[in-house]
Amino acid sequence: MKARVLAAIAALAAPLLAQQSVPEISFDSVPEFLKLPAGVNFGEVPGVAVNSKGHVFVFTRSNSATGPAYGAAAAQLLEFGPKGEFLREIGKGLYGWSEAHSVRIDKDDNIWAIDKGSDMIIKFNPAGRVTMVFGRRTEAADEGAKPWEHVNPPRPPIDGLFRQPTDVTWDSQGNIYITDGYVNSRVAKYDKNGDWVKSWGEPGTAPGQFRIPHAIVADRNDNLYVGDRTNRRIQVFDTEGKLLRMFTIDVPPDPRTRAVNGNTPTGERLAAVIGAPNSICITQGPNQVLFVGESTFPGRLFKVSLDGKVLGVIGRSGRQLKQFSGAHQLACPSENVVYAAETSNWRVQKLILQPQAAGAGHEGAR
Repeated sequence: MKARVLAAIAALAAPLLAQQSVPEISFDSVPEFLKLPAGVNFGEVPGVAVNSKGHVFVFTRSNSATGPAYGAAAAQLLEFGPKGEFLREIGKGLYGWSEAHSVRIDKDDNIWAIDKGSDMIIKFNPAGRVTMVFGRRTEAADEGAKPWEHVNPPRPPIDGLFRQPTDVTWDSQGNIYITDGYVNSRVAKYDKNGDWVKSWGEPGTAPGQFRIPHAIVADRNDNLYVGDRTNRRIQVFDTEGKLLRMFTIDVPPDPRTRAVNGNTPTGERLAAVIGAPNSICITQGPNQVLFVGESTFPGRLFKVSLDGKVLGVIGRSGRQLKQFSGAHQLACPSENVVYAAETSNWRVQKLILQPQAAGAGHEGAR
């Protein structure tokens, strides 16, 4: 054990110097930007997305919770206007709602909701009507219906079915990519018509394997960036599943930072969570960049170039505005505006980032 702790400390020592050249990005958080109806509150907020009109979509585990405390089902999809005004609820009482996980908007402003509990991905048109479903939930009448067990060796995956999916993205041809995250640990590919094409990946630590592929985005050149959370890395693939490269974020936290929930990680536990990609978004401007969010601790956001260089760090763990806990999904309609959905803090923050000096901070990743 002592040797492993020393190894972890040594692994952190090298990027410690690089931390000095990773600037903190100045930013503000807009207080109470989203206006909920009277008497309504968010629960855990795992999902946020923005469409071409600036409307904000929030996938939350609130106001619909049913079932026992140890296994309540909760998912609610809400839409807000560009000034934060509440507009509507989408899919109220939907059969596929069980446990909200993430939400994405495609180039045609269709709304895609990923539900971890029902193992389903649901596509809505901009009017809020269901137009396509992927996967199938376990029927309540099935004998022995219960949550998936994480067995070893893992169960073989089945084409067209999911076990706790996490995210979705699309390439320039409209092909669909779904991270089948917590159990199958793979990426599933469909064509633009919703027909199954293939999948790649399996549980493991080797290149091309995953331990909870938790987020996925595509750049304009159809490179796919997969947040391999528990392996603490981002793997980049082409549209056929060929691994192109991978990188990690190695920026140690301020030692004064404390966890919001539970003991503050140290030693090996800290080394296992630094830079672990819990959430990823990608900008659509002429010079695309990634924003990457850690989980509940150290709780920071990072601005990252497409080749993996850390350009800046945003915030830290905490409960106050401009702090984060459980940044589960990010939406970045521009390089200077980022929305952060937080599970632990039960909210969405709208962040306004101050422009950085040209060429600032190109260290901290490997």
